[in-house]
Amino acid sequence: MRDLYNSPLNSRYASKEMSFIFSDDMKFSTWRKLWVALAEGEKELGLNISEEQIEELKSNIYNINYEEAIKKEKEVRHDVMSHVYAYGLQCPRAKGIIHLGATSCYVGDNTDIIIMRDALLLIKKKIILVLNHLSSFALKYKEMPTLGFTHFQPAQLTTVGKRATLWMQDLVLDIENIDFLLSTLKLRGVKGTTGTQASFMALFNNDEEKVKKLDYIVAEKMGFAKSYGVTGQTYPRKLDSIVLNRLSEVAQSAYKFSNDLRLLQSMKEIEEPFEKNQIGSSAMAYKRNPMRSERMGSLARYVIVNSLNPAITAATQWFERTLDDSANKRIAVAEAFLALDGVLNLYINIAENMVVYEKVISSHVNKELPFMATENIMMEAVKRGGDRQELHEKIRVHSMEAAQRVKGEGLENDLIERIINDRSFMLNQEEILNIIDPTKFIGRAPSQVLEFIDTYIRPVIEENKDALQIETEILV
Repeated sequence: MRDLYNSPLNSRYASKEMSFIFSDDMKFSTWRKLWVALAEGEKELGLNISEEQIEELKSNIYNINYEEAIKKEKEVRHDVMSHVYAYGLQCPRAKGIIHLGATSCYVGDNTDIIIMRDALLLIKKKIILVLNHLSSFALKYKEMPTLGFTHFQPAQLTTVGKRATLWMQDLVLDIENIDFLLSTLKLRGVKGTTGTQASFMALFNNDEEKVKKLDYIVAEKMGFAKSYGVTGQTYPRKLDSIVLNRLSEVAQSAYKFSNDLRLLQSMKEIEEPFEKNQIGSSAMAYKRNPMRSERMGSLARYVIVNSLNPAITAATQWFERTLDDSANKRIAVAEAFLALDGVLNLYINIAENMVVYEKVISSHVNKELPFMATENIMMEAVKRGGDRQELHEKIRVHSMEAAQRVKGEGLENDLIERIINDRSFMLNQEEILNIIDPTKFIGRAPSQVLEFIDTYIRPVIEENKDALQIETEILV
């Protein structure tokens, strides 16, 4: 509907897969699965529920009669009871046992946890795909010298591939944190209105073991090893904060990458993909703006800031529960996942298609390396009988004059020529050029790339090979 607001997260950024996870179809079919699991558990523990009733419920899990639910909600102003009513219309034999003993949070909160779990798994798969592309890039350029930077000032050389491992290292930390979260994620379970399970105690004639068993059965049926040991009416709202903190961490990693790439593109060393008919600027036709990296940063910033929402919600819940969480969390949680999904779609696209301009990189190295190589040249000259203090002063003078030539006059750096022509160093041109070979200034960078990928990247990719099959696209 073009006459109503449509979130750009759906229309421009997030994938269909992530949008579906937060869709009404996913939400309400999960409600119905939870009602089936509850009925099955209650039947197994001896309540008067028939297999025929359960089969009727199962047959209508995905056949959601939205019109009836919407009409009823306008009357009763309660979304869960509206869907209980609508489900009962489709399942007349099971109508009386739907939601038996449960409170609204049984379906609402358990569904939210299931949705976050599924969304986290999709986020993890996309991180794996990014790592796969970055590892190929790192291996290809593991030996290519490039200027390292500290304070965005030229520092000792690194390699193009080694720099990519820094981007990967951040994502490895993110996966470790997501894996820990997934391994400890619990269902809210079957806890009742204030978490005391009083309604279930009444159903099972105060048989605590059966009530405890029901909690376990439902969790297992919904794919969880455990439910929370205790709750109020809701699952601990700290969980939303923990989840969005994990998303914020991924966004931070992506944001750092996008900033690095924007700087590299400004230096004309590495560019994000630029399509044949893409327009960089409406006024300046020659421009190749890093718009995908910029969009990554823009969306990542939203995710990082949005992580504050559930933190405040968790801090301001009263006793067993207040409802000031609901409206906020249904926006904040969904949008955090949708926005980060958009970030990772861009990250995948860029990481797979980065363009490297080797001659530009080499040119930048050659302009700065003479200054960095002076220590090595001086040490070699001392070995040949030179006086260190005299040579140090000569290098200082030559360096100042060469720097003035570069900065003050905009000319090429002629420091090496000055040293070659200075007989005090007792080194000919070939010997000096051999000393300043860029490959001799990159330390263990190539080996570090190989070791890092073999130790940290290949195992995680091997464990998650299914992630390599997912398809992603950017819409704009």
